[in-house]
Amino acid sequence: MLALAGTVALVQLWFLGHIVYWKHANPRSTSFMEARLEALQKKDRRAGLAHQWTGYSRISIHLKRAIIAAEDAKFIDHEGFDWEGIQRAIDKNQKRGKVVAGGSTITQQLAKNLFLSGERSLVRKGQEAIIAAMLEAVMDKRRIFEIYLNVVEWGENVFGAEAAARHYYGISAGQLGPEQAARLAAMLPRPRYYERNRHSQYLARYSGTILARMAQAQVP
Repeated sequence: MLALAGTVALVQLWFLGHIVYWKHANPRSTSFMEARLEALQKKDRRAGLAHQWTGYSRISIHLKRAIIAAEDAKFIDHEGFDWEGIQRAIDKNQKRGKVVAGGSTITQQLAKNLFLSGERSLVRKGQEAIIAAMLEAVMDKRRIFEIYLNVVEWGENVFGAEAAARHYYGISAGQLGPEQAARLAAMLPRPRYYERNRHSQYLARYSGTILARMAQAQVP
């Protein structure tokens, strides 16, 4: 038991060490990006990811507001967990009889993308919560959001706001307008699916909903 406890503690220190380092240094890649690249290269050994880091101040305020409106309206106020959102997700899943909502905050999503696999288990969810708490303890909201915007998946091999803006609109992340930003935010739950189905009626409706909410979104 002592050996197991020691191993768990070392793993947590490894996570924490990376988070402290990334408070000021930009991650070159994430666990999720590496897994996606591996899957792509099984089909084509020459495959690569479209990813270009861009500073927070150079990302469109419209995209920031759209992401907050779509993914985590209470991002500014919570400490990594939206307990009301989690309860709503639980109720929705119970009503549907299957998992249709997750209730994860931007911080939790970043924790998963940075370090964890895509499997669903209580152990992985618990580790995600620990990493999310570390992120909130070490970084301010602006830094958490900056990293998130730069590593989130937006298509088959598209990661981060800069690559997404160039892939879908041929412009930089700083040039995105409100409608473009809302549409990119609407894609996030299923980015590879919506890349293939860009004319989805649901995507259009959801983009409109996000656009209407953006004025109230509080960004760090």
